[in-house]
Amino acid sequence: MANFGMVGLDWQQRINWDRLRNYRLDRARERMKAHGLGAMLLMYDENVRYVTGTLTPGWNRLKPGLRYALLCGDDPPVLFEQGDLGAHIARHSPWIPKENICWSYAWIKGAAGPASLQQVNKFTNAIAKEMKKSGVQGAKLGVDFVDINIIQVFKDAKIEWADGMTPMMEARAIKNVDEQECMRMVGAIGDAAHWECMKFLKPGLTENKVTAHIMEFLYSIPGMEDVEDVIVSSGLNTWPNWRNFSDRIIKPGDIVFMDLAALTWNGYKSCYYRTYCVGKEPTQEQNDYYATALKWLYDSIKAVKVGTTTREIALKWPSAKEAWGGQSVGPRARPGAIRSAGDLAHLVARPSGRDQGRNGVRARDPARQDA
Repeated sequence: MANFGMVGLDWQQRINWDRLRNYRLDRARERMKAHGLGAMLLMYDENVRYVTGTLTPGWNRLKPGLRYALLCGDDPPVLFEQGDLGAHIARHSPWIPKENICWSYAWIKGAAGPASLQQVNKFTNAIAKEMKKSGVQGAKLGVDFVDINIIQVFKDAKIEWADGMTPMMEARAIKNVDEQECMRMVGAIGDAAHWECMKFLKPGLTENKVTAHIMEFLYSIPGMEDVEDVIVSSGLNTWPNWRNFSDRIIKPGDIVFMDLAALTWNGYKSCYYRTYCVGKEPTQEQNDYYATALKWLYDSIKAVKVGTTTREIALKWPSAKEAWGGQSVGPRARPGAIRSAGDLAHLVARPSGRDQGRNGVRARDPARQDA
């Protein structure tokens, strides 16, 4: 596919959204059954989005459980949505049966007291009702998030719960052709944003002006639904890396790095860094730091293969006490092995100068493990 066209056409096959949604739902159901679960209760929004193909406002994604979805056996998913947002889901997302769009019973996770307990009881009763309707009452329920209130009320309701995050991670790890095209698209958007940053950067600008410009650029792109942050750090702000921006004036010869933190296009994300030297050619010292970062990065990428653990990859780097770096494998950042062809390993190298506040650089690339 890989044509980077952003709209649907009658003469060219591009991203097939129906096929993508059906594939994701089938994957989730397959992994649910493989783990011996009769149903899965999903409260992290990335899992709700994966199974239901629905979008909710940013504030509703802030805490797991403000909205949630329930997948029971072979039935369509049930979406528990905040207030009147359900009316918009019914209008925008006809693949979710209208009778499967319900009110959510939310509470601030971890809160205690009678009000929270009342909500958790309503929440639990609604889950039990849907499980009974689908004929999976008494079956094991996978959950991707729990808090102390759920544990006790589920016990009282005789709902046996188990790990539901692992099956969802396994489902999301293998992406079909449409998801792969989404990842290419978000990568192309990241390339474009960094090209725009490179053209815009000059001495005299402040970090927050660069952030504002790139935010405007990204939100002008159709399908861009969320930009978690545009981190612009310059000079002494590059190390230790505080992952923020300020009103610091960028000076000639400054190292600047720009981090597109979780820009999201149609639900698919990229976190994409690049390092710049502004207004002057980089010094030999700055070049040396960047060469070190690239070496660590590509040594790590060469180690990526099916069965490799994140520990084995991290051993290509010095101790975190000497320099700070990170990596994530698959659909979520967590320690473990590269499980299958198609996993994405996002590898980050961030060396520093000996003296804090001098030079920090960042280099990052996604490495996809093919069969």
